[in-house]
This record gives sequence, C-alpha cells and structure tokens, in this order.
Amino acid sequence: MEYTAENPLTLTQKSSCACGEHDGEGFPELDVRVIPHAIRHATIFGALDSLAVGAGLVIIANHAPLPLLAQVEQRYREGAFAISSLTEGPEEWKVQFRREA
Repeated sequence: MEYTAENPLTLTQKSSCACGEHDGEGFPELDVRVIPHAIRHATIFGALDSLAVGAGLVIIANHAPLPLLAQVEQRYREGAFAISSLTEGPEEWKVQFRREA
C-alpha cells in the first residue's frame, strides 16, 4: 500500500505507531545478546531516546553492562533515567531503564 495525501497513514488509539500493536504489561525487553556488537550500544541509545517520560525498557545482556551504564551517564543529563538492576548473572543480566525527564 502506498501512502499519499488521499490515503494517509493513520494512527490507532492503542499505539503511537501505525502497526496497530501495543506492548503488554510492564516494560518491553530488548535482548541485546542477539544484536551485533558493532551496533549494540547505538541500538540501545536509539531505544532509550525514543522513550517518553514514564516509559521504560529492560535490556537483557550476557555480562554486567558497566560500559553501557558509564556511557548512559555521559550521554544523558543527571536524572534522565531511573536505572535498576533486575537480574545480576551469572549468565544473564537484566537492567531496567525508566525515563524520568
């Protein structure tokens, strides 16, 4: 389908995108273990940048994401995210990010 002025792209009330899908309860999870290392942090930053205030994201990694957390601290102003560790290894780490400002 081609989107034109006569056939515009419309948004559903369930979602902020046109796919018509919506996330379930809780924050969506992004399993970064399957993302190529060369683009992993850029992918996470893109996801974090897209979050509205009050929205969140849980990342799943195969190691403690200390380098990522240091980059988040440098990239975003203080208080931009509430960050909490949900699972700490040894095979899986889950970190929740909630947009605060």
